[in-house]
Amino acid sequence: EAKNNSGGSTVQRSKSFSLKAQVKEMCTACQKTVYPMERLVADKFVFHNACFCCKHCHTKLSLGSYAALHGEFYCKPHFQQLFKSKGNYDEGFGRKQHKELWVHKEVESGTKSA
Repeated sequence: EAKNNSGGSTVQRSKSFSLKAQVKEMCTACQKTVYPMERLVADKFVFHNACFCCKHCHTKLSLGSYAALHGEFYCKPHFQQLFKSKGNYDEGFGRKQHKELWVHKEVESGTKSA
């Protein structure tokens, strides 16, 4: 209910305008609260603008200058360098090669059908 301010009375706002604490989003990198003015979203991960950096060299990234794999973010040069050094994405990032998973499944299916 709004009251006249000229007589020293207060103005009350309706409940629909009450300030409620919004759900706090946490930065994927530093785990601190991200406020709307500093919020950046990449591949559904929330960051502070300053925290969105290459995992390898810590260079600040932008939405047009990054590559991501398995929730990890890299500058494009390091993404390519890490990929080329191992010859495949998975092994380049310390994971089992995807083709190895297929071999295990083929062996399992071969023993079950025999």
